[in-house]
Amino acid sequence: SAGKPAFYTEDNRPFREVDIGTGKLKFRQVLQLEKGRVYTAGCLKELTQCINWSHPLSSSSDQNDIPYDDIYSPLTSPTVMYVGDSLFADLVDAKREFGWTTAAVTPEVGWEIELQRKTEFRIAGKAIEMLLNSLRLYQRQLGTGLRTKEDLEVMDKMERLISSWRDEQTRLLGNSFGSVFRARYQPSLFAHSLRRYCDLYMSNVGSLRHYSPQHRFYPESPKLLSHEIRGSNPECCDIDDDFLDFGY
Repeated sequence: SAGKPAFYTEDNRPFREVDIGTGKLKFRQVLQLEKGRVYTAGCLKELTQCINWSHPLSSSSDQNDIPYDDIYSPLTSPTVMYVGDSLFADLVDAKREFGWTTAAVTPEVGWEIELQRKTEFRIAGKAIEMLLNSLRLYQRQLGTGLRTKEDLEVMDKMERLISSWRDEQTRLLGNSFGSVFRARYQPSLFAHSLRRYCDLYMSNVGSLRHYSPQHRFYPESPKLLSHEIRGSNPECCDIDDDFLDFGY
């Protein structure tokens, strides 16, 4: 364990080598990180010294310079990829303070992908999509006038159906809190933070084996506002409206 956040905040915290056989610490000074060995503790300044890491544009020769106090720090580089399993303990500081490329290990991704492949979950999703589509088309047919009591009753019943199908999705997730990525149908705070501070996320670090070390990821454009998806220019946009309205 690196012992975060001290790994980021302290600058005089040496690395310790761990005996692979016994799991105990070795009492010897670590001046260089060697392949095939396991280390614990340490800090960013020690890391740069142990691997002789310097910024190619840096002109400083002072070994006492704090390695993250200027734009030529070897640590402030997007070419460094940091993989962590705790969003707020690992990845936020790595992205916010040093601009590293960050990869989050999030086991919940694997569980939800498996669930989304199940017939029951797919049926629930399609039912919600069809009901929302029907509500939008229904209101379009009604026009801009006031709704009758019967119209409102129809809409209320359809909204209750949507709510019941969303409850079914939560039930299929197997816990009372639902998806860690969703607060009902809105992205959760965790999902927003994951998008903001992480460049990649995966169920386990072994997922990287499917890609070349030189692979370049080209992510989908993130959803921002409804008008960007619709491709039209309505006077009002529903902030939650993600229906792709083609041909109507």
